[in-house]
Amino acid sequence: MNGNGFNRATRYHAAIRGKEPSTIELEPMGEGRLVVALGDKRHEVDALRIGDRTLSILIDGRSHRLDFEELGDEWVLLLNSQEVRVDVVDERRFRLRGATAGFSTHGKQLVTAPMPGKIVHVLVRLGDQVREGQGLVVIEAMKMENELKSTKAGKVVELLAAEGSTVEKNAKLVVVE
Repeated sequence: MNGNGFNRATRYHAAIRGKEPSTIELEPMGEGRLVVALGDKRHEVDALRIGDRTLSILIDGRSHRLDFEELGDEWVLLLNSQEVRVDVVDERRFRLRGATAGFSTHGKQLVTAPMPGKIVHVLVRLGDQVREGQGLVVIEAMKMENELKSTKAGKVVELLAAEGSTVEKNAKLVVVE
């Protein structure tokens, strides 16, 4: 790993609340330099870690301070004193979410098991009001625990997940409306 934390080309999927998700590709160029592709726009970025959770970055020649905190899949970014909360997942987690509810925020949200596994925690009850990004169910699959989150604010109208039960791939777990 180099000084900025990136040592290989990486693709992420990110969504700011209320906006469509974007694909972000990071391509290290060496010595703290990256090419960051946001959709069809490419930016040259020089990044220098100046603290545990702080980077000094140059984006297309303009200097910025970026403070960040990782809270699971959500990142809290403070860029030039402006806070932004971004849901960020790598390619593997994005595909896993694609098997469940993904980033959808419209209509009824159906959360299904991304693969066979065991329900280790049910984090909501029938009738609960949930917020976007709130954890609903934790499933253990392939020796990893994955928290399935709500992609929208709403009410839990169906709850089929039960702690300790085993489920098959695509088993219906929770519906949020």
